[in-house]
Amino acid sequence: MNALKNQVQLIGRLGNETELKSLENGNSLLNFSLATNESYKDKEGNLQTKTEWHRLVAWGKTAELIDKLCKKGDELMVQGKLTHRNYEKDGEIRYITEVQINEFLVLTVANLMQS
Repeated sequence: MNALKNQVQLIGRLGNETELKSLENGNSLLNFSLATNESYKDKEGNLQTKTEWHRLVAWGKTAELIDKLCKKGDELMVQGKLTHRNYEKDGEIRYITEVQINEFLVLTVANLMQS
């Protein structure tokens, strides 16, 4: 059982344009969303698609590469781990679950050919 670990793999489309942030310590940070789709047939046999939105975060060189290579709508495969954090806003504690990206692969070929 020691081989079990916190690992997430997703294939989806970039939900917004990326905006790279440079922190005071010199590290780079990128927050973005990824949409994944699941298709299924309903009770009447009609094909339905359900879209799930995932919050992703990337740091350092990974953040810089995603920002440079990707644009809204591009298809990506990402691998990372689930992370949880909280913050206070208007006196209320809010909780966030994110995927912290370790590796990624751009699946949209047209974008790479233009770079």
